[in-house]
Amino acid sequence: MSDRSDLSGHRVLVVEDEYYIATDTARALRDAGAEVVGPCPSEIIAGEAVARQRPDAVIVDINLGEGPSFMLAESLMARGIPFLFVTGYDEEIIPEEFGGVARLQKPVELHQMIAAVSKLVN
Repeated sequence: MSDRSDLSGHRVLVVEDEYYIATDTARALRDAGAEVVGPCPSEIIAGEAVARQRPDAVIVDINLGEGPSFMLAESLMARGIPFLFVTGYDEEIIPEEFGGVARLQKPVELHQMIAAVSKLVN
């Protein structure tokens, strides 16, 4: 899929605590036509955003400053909201229950992220 994926009409939540990664990701999503929610630097803030504005897809960083956590991913899965992981961790850290969830390895090319989100919503 090209880096010109059209995300128009889709709400995408960005959960990332690294300021520059978060803002670059949000900008790339907006450029692809998405309505961006966040970026959210923590699972708590992201959970509140999900409750207020149900996103069509979520980009989740596994480590939001306190080590790997999967509470948000569990909540998204229970709600049926598609998501993908963007992480510097190896695949082995991800629990089995998330085996089918797409994982992009940091550093991620923004066009790869847009393509992955496009697969989630289309």
